Amino acid sequence: MKLAYLLVILLFTLSACVKDTTANVRENNTPAVSVENKAVSAIKTEVKPSTERNALDDFPKYLAKNEGELSELDFETAYEMCVRALTDYYKAVWNGSDIELDAFVDSNNLKQYKQLKIQSQYDLHSNLTNNSVQDIEIGAWEVEYIDDMDGGYLYLSLPVEIKKSLGSNGEVTEFLVRNLNGKLVIVDWYTGTKDSYDFLVRGENLTIDNPNIWNDSELVKKLNSKQIEFSGSTR
Repeated sequence: MKLAYLLVILLFTLSACVKDTTANVRENNTPAVSVENKAVSAIKTEVKPSTERNALDDFPKYLAKNEGELSELDFETAYEMCVRALTDYYKAVWNGSDIELDAFVDSNNLKQYKQLKIQSQYDLHSNLTNNSVQDIEIGAWEVEYIDDMDGGYLYLSLPVEIKKSLGSNGEVTEFLVRNLNGKLVIVDWYTGTKDSYDFLVRGENLTIDNPNIWNDSELVKKLNSKQIEFSGSTR
């Protein structure tokens, strides 16, 4: 009897130990996974704001030599800005790359026109070929300072060769640039190659000499209608 009683006690003790061990294993494992996930989540939350950067941070600041005026001293900086704008534009149209228009343009009307133009041209070219832009090369460019009642503006004419993975082509783009609170900005941007987008939407053989053109609400409304019509005809 004593032996049997001892065996019963031993079995009960072992059973209790097993249950305690199993409970400890579950208690140790489950929270470990949960705590680890929370730690990872916390790390991501902390790191994310410090590693995210505004897209504009990747662009140089195209500043005027003198904050309060525009002059011939700004020719080189204006040229560099227009070349960067053209490079990003062609890669957006042909490669589907992003373009940060805020880095070059202040006028919402001009930005909207360019965005619709880029989308229309990208849709057109992506249906035709996968011929991507590799680089651009600028030919003999021209720049001139024109004085007016609003602090003057720069006129630039840039002949560009667009080098693609298969061949290349060329066209001339005209820019008007102003000094806006010490920052150089593009106030007009026109490429008048025959049968090009601007040629068909804005008109052919335009004289680019009005830096306030995108403040004309009636003209902007007319161009928006023509852009919608043009986009529909190219689909």
